Amino acid sequence: MKRALLWTLVLCLALVFGGCAASKHPLVEQVAKGCDKEIAEYCKEVTPGEGRVLACLYAHEDKLSGQCEYALYDAIAQLERALTALTYVANECRDDLKNYCADVKPGEGRLLQCMAKNDAKLNKRCTQAMKDTGLK
Repeated sequence: MKRALLWTLVLCLALVFGGCAASKHPLVEQVAKGCDKEIAEYCKEVTPGEGRVLACLYAHEDKLSGQCEYALYDAIAQLERALTALTYVANECRDDLKNYCADVKPGEGRLLQCMAKNDAKLNKRCTQAMKDTGLK
């Protein structure tokens, strides 16, 4: 079970932050801080980026401290909450995204900017979902 959760985190963080400055993201920093001893001991030769440090931690999962395990599990929980919130907004705003933002390339907040620009036209369900999740 622990192995599956750690591998899930590796994949999620690599997918979510693979194309950006992931080292600056709070979740990445949280894991780096919680696992600093393990990273220094087992992964010091690993080039950071593209999930390589997480893969190294995965390879040494039987040696992780409780602090490191907690940092990893907490990051997983935060990613799950974020994914649930984004799924909720995407479902509630599907029609608005098609109507007003179909030509907008996803990423770097462009869809949220488009939604904000069209705020007065959004349906009530979409507006409420964005409020519920703190996106508005």
